[in-house]
Amino acid sequence: MENETISRNFIEQIIDKDIEEGKCETVCTRFPPEPNGYLHIGHAKSILLNYGLAQEYHGKFNMRFDDTNPTKEKVEFVESIKADIEWLGADWEDRLFFASDYFDQMYEAAVKLIKKGKAFVCDLSAEEIRAYRGTLTEPGKNSPYRDRSVEENLELFENMKNGMYQDGEKVLRAKIDMASPNINMRDPVIYRVAHMTHHRTGDKWCIYPMYDFAHPIEDAIEGVTHSICTLEFEDHRPLYDWVVRELEYPHPPKQIEFAKLYLTNVVTGKRYIKKLVEDGIVDGWDDPRLVSIAALRRRGFTPSSIKKFVELCGISKSNSSVDYAMLEYCIREDLKLKASRAMAVLDPIKLVIDNYPEGQTEELEVDNNMENPELGKRVVPFGREVYIEREDFMEEPPKKYRRLYPGNEVRLMNAYFVTCTGFEKDEDGKVTVVHCTYDPESRGGNSPDGRKVRGTIHWVSAADAVKAQVRLYENIIDEEKGVYNEDGSLNLNPNSLTVLDNCYVEPSLLKAKKYDSFQFVRNGFFCVDAKDSTPEHPVFNRIVSLKSSYKLPTQA
Repeated sequence: MENETISRNFIEQIIDKDIEEGKCETVCTRFPPEPNGYLHIGHAKSILLNYGLAQEYHGKFNMRFDDTNPTKEKVEFVESIKADIEWLGADWEDRLFFASDYFDQMYEAAVKLIKKGKAFVCDLSAEEIRAYRGTLTEPGKNSPYRDRSVEENLELFENMKNGMYQDGEKVLRAKIDMASPNINMRDPVIYRVAHMTHHRTGDKWCIYPMYDFAHPIEDAIEGVTHSICTLEFEDHRPLYDWVVRELEYPHPPKQIEFAKLYLTNVVTGKRYIKKLVEDGIVDGWDDPRLVSIAALRRRGFTPSSIKKFVELCGISKSNSSVDYAMLEYCIREDLKLKASRAMAVLDPIKLVIDNYPEGQTEELEVDNNMENPELGKRVVPFGREVYIEREDFMEEPPKKYRRLYPGNEVRLMNAYFVTCTGFEKDEDGKVTVVHCTYDPESRGGNSPDGRKVRGTIHWVSAADAVKAQVRLYENIIDEEKGVYNEDGSLNLNPNSLTVLDNCYVEPSLLKAKKYDSFQFVRNGFFCVDAKDSTPEHPVFNRIVSLKSSYKLPTQA
């Protein structure tokens, strides 16, 4: 319709205005993670936002590692981040950069500030600098070293570079305004001495730039037009603008802040996840109970489900929390038409069809997904003995129980009508075998005389069943108690992982590859575990159960 209006988020509105006013010709965005941990669901929002804007405006997208702090950075994290971003579908093509690519230029930028009288070498300790900084209601005090001459500062800074001082002995500070109402502008540290080996530059440098100094320089060098970051950097924007202005970049980038993505009852803090890993509570940064991107991928979430989730969350300037159930809603919606159905029995007991010919087997053709005929059909073997779920038989059932009990007839899904004639127990009184008879005329699950049965249960042929391990996941946080205890520790859910070792799945699943997803009839959506599953020992992770009480909010 001609009069139809397209809703634009506030970032798009800013970019539209910049283009209209001639401030920007080719839009360039970037995603600049620090390689000091694994990315999580919140980073996915930033990745997809920055990449999506570059695509929308036919611009450029830079992938850049902000590797200015070698104490916490590892090649392992670099590689995991690259894998996560590629998996989400963000393509940086040949535009992969590192902050360390620009260390020489950053050093020269610092020298330029010294020469302009805008930076000085300070001998105060970190504690003294904090004490001199003042408070939100009181201005700070000038460092006693603030008025050093340009010549002295140049010599001292070169000595810092040449390794003549110990860590913390001297820093380079910007000379701005110790009375500024914005504490970030009170002569911030822009370089510190740090005798550490860098994962890319080795021991070339023993001084490293601070993030607030390095980041605007990186953006300016790369031609980033819109530096999009989260709200905690809003108070840092004046310093960002000061750096690019004082260094006289001809096309200064514009910083824009948006609200972070917060999920209820999840753990995203790197130090908490690191402790969970070190204490053996989870089996790594990709444990499916976590919400790192690697963990979500291993759990069975798809890129399209995460994109849908980010779209539903929207872009705003107000922090808010999103219910984890919305993320589960998105993966259910994504998989319901894509995932093939399969039969898996998680808590098996054997069912014997006494009047079925011994030694006879047959093959049944069944739909892979009745809601999506394009997924085709598969063949499922059937025989005299099958496994069914233990909960699908009761010796003394309650009212309205529609599954197997003595004398009751049910449908074996896609197979036959069977009637329970008896059962066997072990010495502890536990049912081990259920006996039935079948109606040979009901092949395919339909009766020629038109009679109806009230219950349908799934099954797996005992002769052909593949034994598998199945892992059932719940939130790692005890949702009733909240995320943290009073002492700051995590409120962990003791039932966050249930491992079932005695499960049986239909033989078609032997062909499944890592990350392949299925809907196990009545049990939920599952995927092949990428870390532990092997052809000899298949392992399936439950992605999500089939049903949820979550309702998608009504759009205004």
